[in-house]
Amino acid sequence: MNKNMLDIYTDFLICSTSYTIATVLSCATGNAISHDSVTRFLSAEDFAPSDLWQFAKPCFTNC
Repeated sequence: MNKNMLDIYTDFLICSTSYTIATVLSCATGNAISHDSVTRFLSAEDFAPSDLWQFAKPCFTNC
C-alpha cells in the first residue's frame, strides 16, 4: 500500500465538501497527481470503511 497516496486521499476525503472523485483530487493538487494514479491506487486493494477509520481515527482523538 502506498502510504503517501493513502495520506493524501484520506486528507482529501476528510476535508472535501464536494464530490470525492479522482478528477477532483487531481485538480485539487494542481494535477500533481493524475486521476489515473488515484484510480489505480484505489483499484489495487479492496478498501473498506474501517480502513479509512483506522487511518483517520488518530485525528479525532486529540479533539
